[in-house]
Amino acid sequence: MLTLLATGAGVSVRAYAAEHITLRNGFEFDCTRREAAGDKVRLYLMPVVVGLGSAEDANYIEVSADAVLRIERIADPVAEVVAPSAGTTAADAIATAGAAPALLTATEMREMLVRAGVRHNIDADLLASVVQAESGGNARAVSRVGAAGLMQLMPGTAAGLGVRDRFAPEENIGGGTAYLDALLTHYHDDIALAVAAYNAGPAAVDRYHGIPPYAETRAYVARVIREFNRRKRAAVRTNLTANAK
Repeated sequence: MLTLLATGAGVSVRAYAAEHITLRNGFEFDCTRREAAGDKVRLYLMPVVVGLGSAEDANYIEVSADAVLRIERIADPVAEVVAPSAGTTAADAIATAGAAPALLTATEMREMLVRAGVRHNIDADLLASVVQAESGGNARAVSRVGAAGLMQLMPGTAAGLGVRDRFAPEENIGGGTAYLDALLTHYHDDIALAVAAYNAGPAAVDRYHGIPPYAETRAYVARVIREFNRRKRAAVRTNLTANAK
């Protein structure tokens, strides 16, 4: 059983995840450090990236010691040029790798997500949670398979959604939101299935009649839902504080 808890402000975290954790139930994630907590192990997750939160919002989970299957050290990443894929030229890849991280301000990001959410009747907090899981808020993020931008659109998907520039934040969010909207409609507003399909593709979800048994996809779904719930709890706290004044 996983227990989600919020850490207090001032917790010291590293810039990069120090370890990759694999649990016996198939979930995988990176953590910045571990601590013993009685008969449990406390695993500190990576901090929320600038633009969608702050290090003070970092979470940890507690699991029983025997729930941990494997712990792998993660070396600090080195700069690299992402290999170009279909729809991405070598010049694009070099420019992307050499560009400064395109992090929007919290206000800019929120406004774009709210606009997209209103157009498609999707909660902006859910969109923000997908963005966080996909790109960490980096508008110029490129995956090894060629997915790009805030919501990590593949070239073919982007073209089908009418997205001309996957690195343009508003276009990328608009396309990703439209795609998520279609998935939510297909899965009758089941967020977990729609998010799983966003990660692994609807064919995989339909084949297994549920979340596919892929460690990456299961961890992805858990990460999105955890972030979505965190945002909702934060909103409740903010409203309670405002009403108390």
